[in-house]
Amino acid sequence: MDSFTDNHTVDLYIYDLTQGMARVMSQMLLGRVLDGVWHTAVVVYGREYFFGSQGIQSCPPGGTVLGQPLKIEKIGETFIPYQVFKDYIRGLAESTFRGSNYSLLKHNCNSFSEDLCQFLCGTSIPKYILDLPQEFLSTPLGQTLGPLIDRIGASSDNNFSFEPQISARETSPGFDELNSQIEEARLQSLALEEKRKVTRDKLAKKEKKKDKKKKKSETNGTTISSDSEYNSNSNMSEVAEAGATNGTSTIIPSEMLPSERVLEDEAKERQVEEERRKNREPPVVFTNIDPKVELEALVKLVDGQLSKDEETSIEELHQYLIEGEGSWALGDNFLIFVGRILQDPNISTETRVHLLRALAFAALKDDIILLLHQDRRDHVLMNYAQDIDRRAPEEQQAMALFMCNLFENVSSSEWLLYISEWSYNNQQTSNIRATTKLSVHCLLATCPTLQEVGSAIIHNLACKEVKTVVFDDVAIELTMALLQFFNAKPSEEHLYRTLKALGKFVTVSPDIPQLVQMIGPHPNTFKGTSPRVDELIEEISKKVR
Repeated sequence: MDSFTDNHTVDLYIYDLTQGMARVMSQMLLGRVLDGVWHTAVVVYGREYFFGSQGIQSCPPGGTVLGQPLKIEKIGETFIPYQVFKDYIRGLAESTFRGSNYSLLKHNCNSFSEDLCQFLCGTSIPKYILDLPQEFLSTPLGQTLGPLIDRIGASSDNNFSFEPQISARETSPGFDELNSQIEEARLQSLALEEKRKVTRDKLAKKEKKKDKKKKKSETNGTTISSDSEYNSNSNMSEVAEAGATNGTSTIIPSEMLPSERVLEDEAKERQVEEERRKNREPPVVFTNIDPKVELEALVKLVDGQLSKDEETSIEELHQYLIEGEGSWALGDNFLIFVGRILQDPNISTETRVHLLRALAFAALKDDIILLLHQDRRDHVLMNYAQDIDRRAPEEQQAMALFMCNLFENVSSSEWLLYISEWSYNNQQTSNIRATTKLSVHCLLATCPTLQEVGSAIIHNLACKEVKTVVFDDVAIELTMALLQFFNAKPSEEHLYRTLKALGKFVTVSPDIPQLVQMIGPHPNTFKGTSPRVDELIEEISKKVR
């Protein structure tokens, strides 16, 4: 079965850290009754995931020193592929949920559970758990001890760090301490090696740029200035220093730790992913975008209108698109900046167009999926796509370009087809609904540019993998749009793309061949357009009699 259609149960494990003492003692100490002091973890894909001062960790369900949970609440089911989930967890472990970011009252295990449940199912954990810190801080004792507790939580290395239970037998404290030190040293060594690898790659890129610049200068009869050499060397030194001083590691889920078994598994997964990439239908994407031009125009248009955080987001986008940094360069506030540009009525249409075109270039990168996953909570991009018919024509074209280019990579194309729903403008929507609406709107538009991109999106969507388009209503909606589009006498290229899509859809639902017969035009109408079109018509006609 395709990994997209596999569903996995998501459970929330709820523990009372006081084991019932909170209910007994809280009235006396706080002046109100607290049912418990809650620790939560998320159980999915057969593992229990949680967050503490050591970062993100995992273990077999119920395998922490807390034993079995007080209560298990089913959050829902997720259709997110395990590999995508692992990429997301890695991203969290290296950013928002580093161990150093842990705060007992403000950013704790329950914050992590909330983020993960939103990502997996679009659902929050129970409100009484999230409200517990504020409930405590609202008491006289909480107001007195709150700052102290927060400082202790920030400085401690052991608060609420529940290691997986390996064995019930007691072991020597000295052995445990030594073993812990060895493991920590091993992890730091591996992390440092990874940082060195990144640094070497960066240095290699800078050396290439320097050699290229030197050759160009020699060709023009000039030499590189000493200032240029100093700046280049200074930049490389900064990169090397960053790699050397950033040797600490955040603990990520234990099955991801660099053991031989895990490295072997990850190698196999990469091989499978590469095979999928090779064997899939090549998508239609648009690469004729100059990110430097788009960014320069964007910077000019927003000059004097941005806050310091927003200026930082512009610089981060420059690092990602122009300097070749990974998507990790885009900080936590980047999507807030994107949302402001897309939604602020005081921002010009031209500004939005240049930002969207810059993102359309970013969509071709294989690590764009990490940015997309950050948007799971607020749905900035997909809400904008849902409103495609309300946008200016130029914005429609730029947004369609972004959506189309997301089909370049397997992970981002699957993201477009996620079915987890959320509420927007008093209606339920999802990624696949927004993708469907945008593709139909573009295909049936009178604007030739929108038709061009719309035919490409429907081609990509249909050829992605038929099993991902399993919903009859989606396939039927797209087929109705195709039949309407055929009446417009499309060009050979557009006809080829859309007939190819129809050829996929007729295998999805038994109702679609009947629709083609009843509504028309029949594909035979286009016979003689070109040999490749005739071949598609022959295949479709076997299903449509």
